[in-house]
Amino acid sequence: MDVLDRRRAAVTGRDADAFADLFAPDGVIELPFAGADVPDRIEGREAIRAFARAAMSAMRVDKFETLAVHRTEDPEVVIAEVLTKGAGRTDAFEGRSVQLFRIRDGGIVLLRDYTGPLRKPS
Repeated sequence: MDVLDRRRAAVTGRDADAFADLFAPDGVIELPFAGADVPDRIEGREAIRAFARAAMSAMRVDKFETLAVHRTEDPEVVIAEVLTKGAGRTDAFEGRSVQLFRIRDGGIVLLRDYTGPLRKPS
């Protein structure tokens, strides 16, 4: 899916603007399992842009691999299983997540990211 491919390029390229521009103007990111210092909901493209800039300045993502994509009965909804590897300010990490996307008219209106704990790479 084109949107998922462009998202991977934006994340690994540390391009917060390209990442935010994938979202509809009123797009939303939900992070149900976010840590205490991470918001669990970011609303609007410009808030997503600011969040992405901060996140991308704090960490580098070297690998962002979509392991599987699952289509649903709703043509707007896609579920992706993702493996991420990179480094924060001090330590390398890897993590897996399940991400639910609602994509309408070529823009992400909802990304719900169920991210598991980050671990040291195996």
